[in-house]
Order: sequence, then C-alpha cells, then structure tokens
Amino acid sequence: MESIKRFLPLFILLFLFIPALASSPKIYVLEVQGTVTKGTGEYVIRGIEEANKNNADAILIILDTPGGLLDATLEIIKSVENSSIPVITYVYPKGAIAASAGTFILMSGHVAAMAPGTSIGAATPIQISPEGTSAVEKKVVNFYASYMRGLAEERGRNGEVAERFVTEALSLSSSEALENNIIEFVVENPEKLFETIDGKVVKVGEREVILQTSGATLIYVERNISEVILDFLSNPQISFILLIVGLYSLIFGLASPGTYVPETIGAILLLLALYSLGLFEVQIFALFLIFFGILFFIAELLTPTFGVLTIAGAICMILGALLLPMEPFLPREWYTSFIALSLGITATTAFFFLFGISAVLRGRKKKAKVGGEELIGMSGVAITRIEGKGQVKVRGEIWNAVSEEIIEEGEEIIVIDREGLELKIKRKGGENKWV
Repeated sequence: MESIKRFLPLFILLFLFIPALASSPKIYVLEVQGTVTKGTGEYVIRGIEEANKNNADAILIILDTPGGLLDATLEIIKSVENSSIPVITYVYPKGAIAASAGTFILMSGHVAAMAPGTSIGAATPIQISPEGTSAVEKKVVNFYASYMRGLAEERGRNGEVAERFVTEALSLSSSEALENNIIEFVVENPEKLFETIDGKVVKVGEREVILQTSGATLIYVERNISEVILDFLSNPQISFILLIVGLYSLIFGLASPGTYVPETIGAILLLLALYSLGLFEVQIFALFLIFFGILFFIAELLTPTFGVLTIAGAICMILGALLLPMEPFLPREWYTSFIALSLGITATTAFFFLFGISAVLRGRKKKAKVGGEELIGMSGVAITRIEGKGQVKVRGEIWNAVSEEIIEEGEEIIVIDREGLELKIKRKGGENKWV
C-alpha cells in the first residue's frame, strides 16, 4: 500500500501528460531549397500525401529558391490545391528568396508568410537565345500573369500586384509584400509563425478549417534516394554534360576498340542523358544542332579543312546548347552560368577532337613494326670490345653484333639493322657506314 502511495503522484502526472501529448498538433515540414527540379516536385508531392494520409494538422513548406522547372512547379501547386489539410508557405530564413517559380508556390499556400529580410517576385517567364535572355512572347506572359492573379485572388490576396510579378518582373521585400496584401504575416522563425497563426480560420477546398499550430510537433520530411537522383538528373546543366561526355566516350571507344570500357561508359552516360532530357522541356532542334556539331568535328579529323569544319562544329554546339532548355522560370543567373558552361564545353570539345582523337587516329594509321624491325633505332651498350664482331645488350637482351668501326666495351651503340640473330650497329653519335 505504501509503495502505491509513493508512485501515485507519478501516475497522476502520466495520466495528465499522455493525453496532452496525444492531442499535440502535428505539422509536416518540407524544405524547398535551390532550383526547383523534378526531384523537388516528387519530394513535395510525397510529403503532402503523407501528411494527408496521417491526418496532420498542417503542412509547412519552407521556401528559398530562385526558380526552377515549369512542370515541377505546376505539380507542386496542384498538390497544394488538392490537399485536404492547410498548407503554409513560408520564405525563410533571413536573406532567403522565393523568385520566379518560387513566387507561384508561395501564392498557392492557404497561408503565406515571410521572414524579415526576405524577398519575392521577378516571375516574368524568360527564354534564351544567341543574343542572351529575354521575355517570352506576350501571349505567354499574359497567360502566366493570369495564372498568378488567380492563385492570389483565390486566397484573398491582391491579384493586381501579384500579376505584376509576371508582367513587370516586380520584386517585393517582406514588409512591402505584407503592405500590398500579397502575404498574411512577417515573422522571424517557424515557432513564432505557429504561435501567430494559431486559431486563424482558412478555407481549404469547400470547408473552413481552424488552424491548430501552437505547440505543434514538427515532422521533417527528408528526401529519399530516388528524389535525390531525380534532383541531380533533372538539372539541364547535368543533362548537357552527360550528353557530351557520353558522346566523347563512345567515339573514343569506337576509334580505339579493344577494351570496351569507353564504349560501355559512353552508352550508359548517353542513356542517362536521354532520360535526363525527358525530365524538362527541350527543343529537339537543339539536340540535332549538338549532334551535327559533333559530326563536323569528326569530319575535320577525317578530311582536314584547316579549321573550317571545326568552326562550323563549334557554332552548332553553342547554338544547340543555348537553345536546348525551354524552361521559362529558371532564373537569369542560371542561364548566365549555363552559357558559360556551354562555351567551356564547346572549347574543350574542339580541343579534344583536334588533338585527342586525331592522335589516336594517326597512331592507328602508322605501319606496325613486327619482329626485329622494332629494334631498329634503339640504343644499347657494347658488352664486349667490337672489332668487326662482338656482343651488345639492347632492351635487356644480349645480341651478336657487327660494326664497320671499332667500339670499345661499355660504349653506347645504336641499332642500324638486323639480319637474322645478328644486329648491325654503330657507335652512338658516330657515322652510319652501312649506308
């Protein structure tokens, strides 16, 4: 009885604490950092599905992105729109941005918030051309402006200002976004955000939901290996590198057959490149330009034109690379680095084919030396005094040798010719009297 009394306070605490723990709100946390890729889209969609399946109270999407792929962005927005639980979009930490595609994702949230010192906007769709980056056709700009306005107005935000993110590449700081009714809150960190929005009523689909976020248990969703690989492969820069290196390896392997290693590596890289190219929008014409560029380089090796075909190949490769991605919401900085990458790879390709592959082909065209012919021109040393005849050591082997001049033991010699098992030699630096 005494032991029961001793543990009675503990039982009471457990009785009070366990129900409180069980009723603690659950919030799933997803982090979108860097370029929005196919891997990012799969990650966010999976996280939202898990949160809905496990009856979470809310989902928090933390944004710090300069933009990304169109299809992935639209898939994320569609998943947010179809969520049966509230989705909170939040630009965080201080210094983070949600530009271009990131702004669209921010506007899709049932609650949109930003940390102080963050910014959003600059969502004008752009295209790349030989002259650089520029806005796409007006009808495309108008379409995405209408889409942005619709997202904002659906959540009760300022659709007119949101539209200017697309039409004017408008950018806003966190305080400006709050002032213009683009977001609902500016708070320092997720913990304060949860305290601030607790009890707020939001519309999710056709029903109203009261947010219960104070003191919530946070469940961070990590990317799985499949999403990490997709994130890597759906980067257009990686696709371009895989394509070019795969072609290098395949051509090098075919030019010098025997090991099958370069051909195998090239085939694997090309398969990865083709899969990768299917993860974002590309111009087929651009791929043809790249392949024609490679063909021009090969043609230069086989039928030298003093650089004419090399220049043509370089032009085709550069144009092909520049026109390859058709993604309107990748950031301008990404396109700048992609142009630099394209120029670097093109220069490397020209050098590779002019000096690397050509050396291999020249080596294959040389007449193979067999038997004793390979000894001609080699140096050795006399191991006996040679006055007419003697012995020498060449390439670690001892040979009988004949000479038209007297050669002392230990002197260096050069092989002039071979007859059977006997070498014709001369003193190194001496006159060839066999001619």
